[in-house]
Amino acid sequence: MEAAGLRRTLATRAVLGLFLARPAGGLTHAQTLASLTARGLEINRVTLYRLLERLAACGVLQRHTDEQARTWRFSLVLPASPAVEEGALPRFECDACHRQFRLTEASEPTRAVTHDLFAALARLGHHGERMDVSIHGTCADCSESAP
Repeated sequence: MEAAGLRRTLATRAVLGLFLARPAGGLTHAQTLASLTARGLEINRVTLYRLLERLAACGVLQRHTDEQARTWRFSLVLPASPAVEEGALPRFECDACHRQFRLTEASEPTRAVTHDLFAALARLGHHGERMDVSIHGTCADCSESAP
């Protein structure tokens, strides 16, 4: 954390604790603020937004678009295999509960596509850092609870 320029403030620890408590779920800025307030931590909205952005920039959180709500969602970057670190594995996000699932059993041809895309970028002189492939739908738990 310090290597990324972040201090160990009460707000930083509280935000990390919040995301560690729900590693598969994504939270919007407003949901994060509400959860922290419910836990008794008063934090300025702008300060929280900047903190979430810094945590995403240093690779602790990932930021992705919630197209339905037209906002950003942040979720914890889970420790993973090298294939995941390269962005080679897609993820599934439930549009109902916003939990995310890494598709660790993606086939080798699926992983090869990612590597081919990075290679194509390199041939053009570009340097790809990461790729985010996401599939949206409804998870099994939300499907079962739907009327």
